[in-house]
Amino acid sequence: MDRTKGWLALGVAACALIGAALTTPAPVGAARSTPLRITAAESVWGDIAAQLGGPRVVVTSIVSNPAADPHDYEPTAIDARALAGADLAIVNGAGYDPWATKLLDANPVKHRLTVNTAHLANVKDGENPHLWYSPADVSLVATAITAAFSQLDPAGRDAYVKRNTMFRTQALAGYRAAIRSIRTTYARARIGASESILVPLAQALKLKLVTPAGLLRAVSEGGDPSVRDIATAERQIAKHEISVWIENTQNATPDVQRLTAAARAAGIPVVTITESLSPRGATFQAWQTAQLTALKNALARGNA
Repeated sequence: MDRTKGWLALGVAACALIGAALTTPAPVGAARSTPLRITAAESVWGDIAAQLGGPRVVVTSIVSNPAADPHDYEPTAIDARALAGADLAIVNGAGYDPWATKLLDANPVKHRLTVNTAHLANVKDGENPHLWYSPADVSLVATAITAAFSQLDPAGRDAYVKRNTMFRTQALAGYRAAIRSIRTTYARARIGASESILVPLAQALKLKLVTPAGLLRAVSEGGDPSVRDIATAERQIAKHEISVWIENTQNATPDVQRLTAAARAAGIPVVTITESLSPRGATFQAWQTAQLTALKNALARGNA
């Protein structure tokens, strides 16, 4: 199934899943006098929430450093307070940020809602948690966040729905155009990657990611790839069986560094990506579109 189709139709599917993603429903009340307090475990979801909420929300994002590995993040007392005081908490789930769920469980608040993006996407612990690299899941999560805002702040429902529409049709226009362009021009192009973060996007772009799945998974989970998988990736690079190599710079293990160096030495274009918004303060769409543009340029060189 092409998961990049049916962007607007996903709103209907998301609404059907809201019950699984929103916990502790809030009662409908009068208009709020203060902005909603939103705490996102990751800056990716925090930025999207800020765009969808506008002046009616105040967003705190916890994991936001594009130079550090999010898998190694250790929460602080400040993080615990931010989650405890949130009207809406947004967590990634799927084992990516287990500390966030633990902090929420340790500080139950009756009115607080929680959006768990993995629950929305029906992704289980141990499966690929990098949902923000799936265009379809981004749309799904945006709809769930809008529904949560409307539940917490019924007086702002029309404003939230309008912002959701603008986010899909205007803010993401360049991002979606970049996806279509790569999919149209380079479908089935063979690429390599340093870890599983790229899998959802490669599927959306219809690129053929040939790096061994065991290597992608091991690097993502902080394990050691097998000797066989490393040898396969090295052969793919040496024999130019891939046209582009993509490295997640936030998880550059020694094995990844060696493979990236080998790709450069072989003259294979290298594209770097991150797990967190880069640079800090960038919007989701600006960050993703810049990476997609770099990938398209690399594909043009690698397939020349």
